Parts: sequence; C-alpha cells; structure tokens
Amino acid sequence: MRVDVLTLFPEMFESPLGHSILKRAQQSGIVEIVLSNIRDFVTDSYKKVDDKPYGGGPGMVMMPEPVFDCFEHVEKLSAEKGRVILLTPQGQKFDHRKAVELSKEKRLIFISGRYEGFDERIREGLGAEQLSIGDYVLSGGELAAMVVIDSVVRLLGGALGDEDSSKDDSFSDGLLEYPQYTRPEVFRGMKVPDILLSGDHGKIAKWRRDKALERTKLWRPDLLKGDKS
Repeated sequence: MRVDVLTLFPEMFESPLGHSILKRAQQSGIVEIVLSNIRDFVTDSYKKVDDKPYGGGPGMVMMPEPVFDCFEHVEKLSAEKGRVILLTPQGQKFDHRKAVELSKEKRLIFISGRYEGFDERIREGLGAEQLSIGDYVLSGGELAAMVVIDSVVRLLGGALGDEDSSKDDSFSDGLLEYPQYTRPEVFRGMKVPDILLSGDHGKIAKWRRDKALERTKLWRPDLLKGDKS
C-alpha cells in the first residue's frame, strides 16, 4: 500500500512513523508513506495558506489553491489513483470496520487541515470523503491522520509478524478484548485464572469469549446492539 499525507507540518509525523510497527512495515515494503508539505506549493513570499472566511466569523480558513496544487503534484507520483480522505470533525466516524475497509485499498491520500477548516471547494473539487476519529476538535488533522494510518497499517498482511494478532484485538469481532495475563503466575496476591493454566484450549476459548462479552456489556453495551451471541 502507498499512503500519501498532505500537511502543513510533516515533521509531526517523524516520530510516530519512525518506531515500532509503522517503522517495520515501511522497512519491509508492506507500506510506503510519503509526506508532502502543502506550504511548498504556495507562490507568495509569505507562504500564506489561510485567509479570513467570507461572510465573517472567527478563525482562518485554508485556501483551496495551495491544497489543489499540492494534491495534483502528489497524485502524479503514482499510477494508482488513490482514495482521498479529509480529516475533519464533520466526517464519518472512524472505527474498526472502516479500518478494515481502508486496508484493502492500494493507495490512500490523506489531507490534514488546520485553522478553522477547509474551503468547501477542496472537498467538492477533489471528490474527497470526510473522516473523523471522534466527536471532539483537534488543533489539526495530523493527529487524526496518524491514528487512522496506524490502525490501517497494522491490518496489512505481515505488518504484525503474527498473522493472528489483529484477529484478537478489541472490535475485531465487535467486542472488547478479553483479559490478558503473562508471567508471573501470582503478582502481589493477584493470580492468573486457573482456566488459562489448564491447557484445555476449548475451555480457554469459551472463557475468553465469555469474558469479552462480559466486558463489552459492562463498558460498551452500545457495541452489542447487533450482536447475536
């Protein structure tokens, strides 16, 4: 997969992309992540990318021209057209199902906004879909893009090393993940459940499923609306 990110602050991505799963996925060729600075496509000496909104109101709005110029440059860097995504609180809420959907694409192009938002013609003219990571406002779309990229890349074949790792994640089957334990067997008086030490894989699988349902009912009952278990 190829992932392009259009942003005013490419340096924000350096640390997240340079560690752990995202770093290994890039090194092994599973994903190619390319950052492009929108400000590089501004022609005036002030590198101005925003202006006051027509009709008045607070804040500044990102101008369409530098975003369009940056996008048209980036689009030509690969023969794959790519799915264009604007990170904005107005978008569809991102969840595991959406991550799985996006992981099947060959190319994703993320556009991260700043200030009060995008000129509406950016969404219209680029045919972009809008995506939100939650019902709150961030200072910009960079953090949201990082969240989506991390969630999507870990679903790509080979990214986690163990192909079964993502199958047990929370939300992978519509439920929260079951409790996990490791050594030591007893820690400060807290003991690992006997069932996990039994070696009976059938009983362990049932225990894990029951615990996942129990946790989901307690902490996220909204996830069970469509569950038939």
